[in-house]
Amino acid sequence: MTMQSEELQPEEFGQAAQAVIAALQGQGPAEAATAMADAGLFGICADEAQGGLGLPLAFAMPVVRVAGQMQLSYPLPEQMAASKALQGTEAGGQLLRGEKSLCVVMAAQAAGDWSGVARNGQQADYALVQSDAGFALYDKAALRCQAEEMLDPEVPQLWVSTTGATPLLTLDAQQSQAFCTDIQLLWAEYVNGLCAGALERTADYLQARVQFGRPLSAKQAVRHHLARMRLLLEASSAQAWRALRADACDAPREADSALAAALNQGAWVLEKAIHLHGGMGFTWELGLHRSLREHKKLDASLGAGALMRAVGADFIDRCEVTP
Repeated sequence: MTMQSEELQPEEFGQAAQAVIAALQGQGPAEAATAMADAGLFGICADEAQGGLGLPLAFAMPVVRVAGQMQLSYPLPEQMAASKALQGTEAGGQLLRGEKSLCVVMAAQAAGDWSGVARNGQQADYALVQSDAGFALYDKAALRCQAEEMLDPEVPQLWVSTTGATPLLTLDAQQSQAFCTDIQLLWAEYVNGLCAGALERTADYLQARVQFGRPLSAKQAVRHHLARMRLLLEASSAQAWRALRADACDAPREADSALAAALNQGAWVLEKAIHLHGGMGFTWELGLHRSLREHKKLDASLGAGALMRAVGADFIDRCEVTP
């Protein structure tokens, strides 16, 4: 199947995912995984021979955006990207069928014996851990793990150490790069989904909230904030979708800049959404605190701003002019 197929369009997958994810309310991780696997969400990009749909990443992007909009805490982007990267292996089949779940540990927070931190790994069966050599798959039960509840006491991050553990399999350099690109773009659109959901809730609230006989949305300053939120969201999403296409020289575009932009601009959008509701930061009374927590956990797992700094440094290096 290809993106040019007249029968299938990416946005249709987002619409279908909306009904699936809405039905997951109140279900545990195992039940949620089974439901999403039965709906075919995990295997959108996996080969048809392995039980997937064999579609390009563009068909998965609307699905993770909907997951963000609906504040799904299950690590759907990780499961989708890993189902493709590990296809043809026993673990890949288990992920595709929803029998096992996986967390991704990036090397940005590696320090001492710790290999890094996963944004959501408490319920995972496997850990796909990044190192200088690439990605390696581990049985999470064989790893030393420690929950980090600072950003989210309900769905905490998970520090992971692979010291003394033997990987089940490793991805080569090409496979690791392909997985890294996929997960970065899926994360970027997931963050954009978090922001889209926050913007929608905020606009509805400001339209319904009346002050001095007028809805708050009628105030010019409020409209300016909403306009800027929409502008940043549209720019971030456009950058993520643009990264799916090759550049003018037919070379692949960098996915890390799309993720860095989504995280950087998403922070302002989410915090402003809470502010316009009358809150500040992790305001428990507002359901939006869940979106902000998911954003902060992902950013922290990638080094808390380190990705944006790395993208900026790379840009400066490329622009240097030799005298």
